[in-house]
Amino acid sequence: MSKKKTENSGERGRGAEAFSRAIDALRRGEVIVFPTETFYGLGADAFDEAAVGQVISLKGRRPESPIPIIVADEKMLKGVVTEVPPVAQRLMERFWPGPLTLVLPAKKNLPGPLLNRDGGIGVRISSHPLATRLSRELSHPITATSANSSGREPARTVEEAMDYFSGKLEIFLDGGRLEGKRGSTVVEIVQGKLRIIREGEIDLQELEKVLAAKH
Repeated sequence: MSKKKTENSGERGRGAEAFSRAIDALRRGEVIVFPTETFYGLGADAFDEAAVGQVISLKGRRPESPIPIIVADEKMLKGVVTEVPPVAQRLMERFWPGPLTLVLPAKKNLPGPLLNRDGGIGVRISSHPLATRLSRELSHPITATSANSSGREPARTVEEAMDYFSGKLEIFLDGGRLEGKRGSTVVEIVQGKLRIIREGEIDLQELEKVLAAKH
């Protein structure tokens, strides 16, 4: 691919070289497109406030809709949340890695667009190996909002993501066609009780069944 074409339309790729370019871009504070277990996502270093701001701008997302993140493992999770309630721990044991985003109390000094009005942050460990590997190699959480402008259909192929963001982003990691239908399920634990924010790939009955089995 010529340099001119790369600058104009972005560069799609897979394999070790493409992954290395993606990590370099994240470290420079750039936004990339990458595959998750549901849809393609807009990835940025979640600790880089300017990079998170770029995600907001690209997405056209309202401030009251916080940006979720992906962590590589539970050790990284402890770096962004102050506690994991027992109910959340049960759900993590059953559904992580996977399409369950848990809203947990966030530590201080995280970028504002990641937090809801109560200071919670939406976080998950992805079951897509590339998403997890990006976070692990970067040693930071990455943003995980779907790769589309707000109000438009989430991208299930890298071609769809490029249609949305060619000329705006440089790196598009190609993970083939993704089979997500509804995105991740988003839940919050309030006073020990489960509150559904968005029902996605995991339905409420599955969550309640796991919690009931633990009593």
